Amino acid sequence: MNEDGYTLAELIKEFYKTHNREHGLEENKILESWRSVVGDFISNHTLDLRITKNILYVKVDADSLRCELTYSKTILLRNLNRIAGVDILKDIVII
Repeated sequence: MNEDGYTLAELIKEFYKTHNREHGLEENKILESWRSVVGDFISNHTLDLRITKNILYVKVDADSLRCELTYSKTILLRNLNRIAGVDILKDIVII
């Protein structure tokens, strides 16, 4: 707690809210959990992950993985949102 009586968690949430990133902590949970959700192989072939306007953009280095992830989008959305604790992600775009 700081001298104003706020905890660090409260200050961080307020920071994200002020900067229009109200679910910033949950978004970070999603990005950090990518490896545990998809496994080492897919994670090792993931070039970039980012969340913009409730859409997870995933860049992979192989067409076969792009296809596999596209077929698994519904399951991935459910699992990633479960980890976040709220339904943040509305879609996944595989590039």
